[in-house]
Amino acid sequence: MMMLSTPSKPTIIVICGPTASGKTAAAINLARAFRGEIIGADSMQIYRYMDIGTAKPTIDEQTRVPHHMIDIINPDEHFDAKTYAHMARAKIMELFSQGMNPFVVGGTGFYIKALVHGLFAARPSDPDLRERLHREADSLGTDFLHQRLSRVDPKTAQRIHPNDTYRIIRALETYELTGKRLSEHHHAHGFMDNRFKVLKLGLLMDREQLYDRINRRVDDMITAGFVTEVQKLLNQGYAPDLKSMQSIGYRHLVDFIQGRHSWDETRHTLKRDTRRYAKRQLTWFKADPEINWYHPEHLGDMHRVIKHFLLENSF
Repeated sequence: MMMLSTPSKPTIIVICGPTASGKTAAAINLARAFRGEIIGADSMQIYRYMDIGTAKPTIDEQTRVPHHMIDIINPDEHFDAKTYAHMARAKIMELFSQGMNPFVVGGTGFYIKALVHGLFAARPSDPDLRERLHREADSLGTDFLHQRLSRVDPKTAQRIHPNDTYRIIRALETYELTGKRLSEHHHAHGFMDNRFKVLKLGLLMDREQLYDRINRRVDDMITAGFVTEVQKLLNQGYAPDLKSMQSIGYRHLVDFIQGRHSWDETRHTLKRDTRRYAKRQLTWFKADPEINWYHPEHLGDMHRVIKHFLLENSF
């Protein structure tokens, strides 16, 4: 009797895009159609007790399709992309052995990159240097740092948007600590540690439509009790300067609760900063030529490409 061979690598479907683009709804629909389970790729949904402000899938949504990599640590615990990649890979292999299709879903591009391609070994870090670069960005502007990066590492500067402060600072930090350009580290690594066969689907819509969805989501979060959620975190002893509490939404509401900003100012800046975050996410994802872009309502098109991908890689 002829036996079918198993795929040499597990197949995964990545569904990514900016905040409020409809990733959760699309992923649940598609995962249900293809015997799938969802592995979160969101750097905030990993935290317990932070539900409303992270737009975490509801209990009903998590019941419809099992979700993983959600609610795994407390807000004061350390977590990074390396840890994420290790845990998510283990979960993918577990699902693969059970005949399930893993759907990696989220808006944290660095987590997805770490999972799919791995991280290069040299990831130097110096808090004092990073703080100095942040101060320079505040006083001189991000464009000033981007111009400096263009002089020392033009290849990396070309790939990074002039407003992407985090990645600019990270590249300059790597150069100052190692004497090597970030592009050289990337070339040496190659980011070819592909342990999976990957289909990447990105969700995209008209900018004004996305911004309207973001504004309405902020209002819905507030109605759902976002202020109470942040107050409870403070009451539990989670300090405002924690990495988790400095994220979008949480830091804004802490400033309101502690009297530093008015309610109108808080709502305005929260919506504005969320829109800016979505723009940065799009900049990151659009730099990836492997992503196939779809409007979130075009589920039929996504369904067809997933079906073809799974059939093509089933032997």
